[in-house]
Amino acid sequence: MIGFIKHVLRSGSRQRLVDFIIVAFRSAKVCAAIATFVERKATFPMPIPLFSTNPQDFRSFSSTFDNAPKVLTTSATAILLTSFFFIFITSAHAQHDQTQLLRTRYQAKTDEAVTKGLTWLQSRQITPAQAAELNKPELSGSFLDEFVPGNTGVTALSVMAFLAQGHLPGQGPFGDTIHRGIDYLLSQQLENGLLVSRDPVGRRAEMMYSHSIATLLLCEVSGMLDERRQQKLDQVLPKALLVLLQAQKVPKPTAHAGGWRYAPGARDSDLSLTGWAIMALRAARQNGAAIPDEHIADAMDYILKCRRANGAFAYMPGMGTGTPSMTGLAILCLELCGEHGHEAIRPAADFLAQNKPHPQDPHRYFAFYYCAQAMFQLGENDWNQFAPFMYDTLLADQNVDGSWGENQAGGYSHTYKTALVVLALTVSARQLPIYQRDE
Repeated sequence: MIGFIKHVLRSGSRQRLVDFIIVAFRSAKVCAAIATFVERKATFPMPIPLFSTNPQDFRSFSSTFDNAPKVLTTSATAILLTSFFFIFITSAHAQHDQTQLLRTRYQAKTDEAVTKGLTWLQSRQITPAQAAELNKPELSGSFLDEFVPGNTGVTALSVMAFLAQGHLPGQGPFGDTIHRGIDYLLSQQLENGLLVSRDPVGRRAEMMYSHSIATLLLCEVSGMLDERRQQKLDQVLPKALLVLLQAQKVPKPTAHAGGWRYAPGARDSDLSLTGWAIMALRAARQNGAAIPDEHIADAMDYILKCRRANGAFAYMPGMGTGTPSMTGLAILCLELCGEHGHEAIRPAADFLAQNKPHPQDPHRYFAFYYCAQAMFQLGENDWNQFAPFMYDTLLADQNVDGSWGENQAGGYSHTYKTALVVLALTVSARQLPIYQRDE
């Protein structure tokens, strides 16, 4: 029963909790009356109407019940517990039924869209022959990005998209594609540990995005690889993680302490980049890496500095009223780091329920990715309310060729956008360790 109450609290439905308490009081009243009548042969007055929700009635009932003889025997207790169990089963079945309906309605359409998206992504990987034609053999295995050729972040996101649908390195129709992407990433680490393109042309100014996402991908595939690739990964990954840990400890003003920013030596922070760094560290911990607790605690402190009065989260502390994307990312990070039930989560989830990603927002794809992960982490109640809107929007938004994105505006390629959408649509499949949630 305690587990059910925790589930209700985590699922965030305050109305469900109120309903539970009301029914519990009714059950307790009936059990008390039965116990008193049967065992004391006395009449126990009914102090409140059976279906009352008046708080004053409950106070009167509570007083009467406290003064009654203590005769709640095993039989009466069994009736009470049975009532609680019935409530639990009914609630769980209702949520399960809603999830099943969601799956029935969208599963086939989503699988088809994701397969088309992955097939398109596969066509965007630069083959050895194409790299030779470009006179850039080092680009072999990377995924095409018209703005930043060789971008390690885009390649890592693309590889994760295949893994998120259950495809494995070296196996099936996308196995070689995954291998080549991983090989490219493993070949690009700089001497200082950064996982960015060795060619400066392939680096964005926000290089810590590419580094964090590539580090996350390597954490996710560790243990899936053949011996040769695993040995290489074991050399690359510790250096990449050290970059993240050192960048967080760069002296910063109090408002920015604990977070990450575009460059390893930056003295400010933002929530967006901090989220990717936390996902990488969490994935590393999940894989057995000894990430010190203080780094996670400092990151949580920074995230909470970005919280706004309306329950939303902003890009930086004190900036505006918050956005759906940053709010979703904040919820995700709090959940991944074990802060289940934190007081900031429910107001943030309520904000998202009223402020979903806008279908015309040019940045909607990463907003959907963050929000999908957040709502899935919160449990079936929140997920079942958010998922239909996401599926309807993203499925209708897919291009005929299988990609997503109406144009290449804003410096973000179709490859980047398509990978993010596939990752959002496959969250509930839970094929990646980072997508797991506590049940």
